[in-house]
Amino acid sequence: MRGAGLAAAAAACTVAVAASAACGGKPKPAAPAEPPQKTRVVVEDEEQEDGITFTNSRGRMDPAAVEAGLAPYKQGLVDCYMSRVGKRRWLGGKVTIHWEIQRDGTVTAVKLSENTLGAWPIEKCLLELARAATFDKPKNGDADFSIPLEFQHTGGVEDWEEDRTLRAVGGQTATLDACDKAKGLKGPPPTDVTITVYVGAGGKAQSVGFASAASVIEDAWGDCAEKAALAWRLTDPKGAVGKLVARYRASEAQAQ
Repeated sequence: MRGAGLAAAAAACTVAVAASAACGGKPKPAAPAEPPQKTRVVVEDEEQEDGITFTNSRGRMDPAAVEAGLAPYKQGLVDCYMSRVGKRRWLGGKVTIHWEIQRDGTVTAVKLSENTLGAWPIEKCLLELARAATFDKPKNGDADFSIPLEFQHTGGVEDWEEDRTLRAVGGQTATLDACDKAKGLKGPPPTDVTITVYVGAGGKAQSVGFASAASVIEDAWGDCAEKAALAWRLTDPKGAVGKLVARYRASEAQAQ
């Protein structure tokens, strides 16, 4: 699993200023210093070797603080998959967990910003551990960061093209509207969700998972949405396990 180590390596940028004197004779007088100019820089760090990505325009998380906060949950993140995959060896994909943290260290949001795994029980477990993690205060204000995880499947899966997915799913995404009032929902329901579904014999949904970069997916909504999506009737993949990716936008679905 890529990122399972989650070792945080600090990235350093050093600016060196070299001074030289002319050979022979007196050194030339230094040119008068120009007045300093104010510069506003928006930082978007590239992915580090350990897989942690920092994207912010305010504060910054110390990579060592990220490593310390995630250390107690390393094995647990692996176990979320290993203890729930069972015989469904065709389950696999990439999951990106995204944290948003206030300047005082309070975690304000944990999201599955990207996810092609397609297994809500595993994703729910990952979210539970991610929410439990605590971190030191960011430097210079609110900050956010992401870590990628990758789970390798061993079974054969047929990825469906967009056209085939649209024909198979049709307007069935509207069934997720009922989850806006799911019992136990504390905050607003997600409005823009990517849904990954595995399709088995007879067009029956075998497993489903969710991702949203725009919204937090609460357990109550995910439990409701999983039940609704597993009831979808889809195209028979004819001997293979099909994998499709659909989009649920609440405003569009409600208008249908």
